[in-house]
Amino acid sequence: MATSRSLNKVMLIGNLSRDPVIRTTPNGATVCTFGIATNTAWKDESGELQERTEFHNVVSWNKLAEICAQILSVGMLVYVEGEIRTRSWDDENGVRHYRSEVRVADMKLLDSKGKSGVGLDEARALGEKGGNAPREEKKEEKKAEKKEDKKEDESDNSEKKDEKEEVAPEDLPF
Repeated sequence: MATSRSLNKVMLIGNLSRDPVIRTTPNGATVCTFGIATNTAWKDESGELQERTEFHNVVSWNKLAEICAQILSVGMLVYVEGEIRTRSWDDENGVRHYRSEVRVADMKLLDSKGKSGVGLDEARALGEKGGNAPREEKKEEKKAEKKEDKKEDESDNSEKKDEKEEVAPEDLPF
């Protein structure tokens, strides 16, 4: 009897659409979930440019889950490689739900654009809150740090006031 061969391999390059959320399963495994958006562009019959964005649910496990949670955040360009898995569950009303996900075997950060990752503590806090709550507290901390850094820079560079102002990479909109 001949065996058939099959292949389940996914390679994506896209931007994170959701911050990583990390949880621990009842048996002690660490799982990190996040989203990746990929874009496709083409010209239709009339020559107009069309675009479509696909959103992918991504799951990583154990040590890779911790790494993803530590270094990734929304907007970062990332490469992930893995396989598609579909899981199902019944909700409290007995309705069956299905969800297709990319189970990550390898991940590479391609471009951080001056951003820092969510970090393990923040990803765990998001997991405890039951989802991907906004990171308003962290945003406020970063704004305060930027203001403090700016004040220090101004006092250090008071002699260079006449020179052109430099734009910091984190201030660029792309």
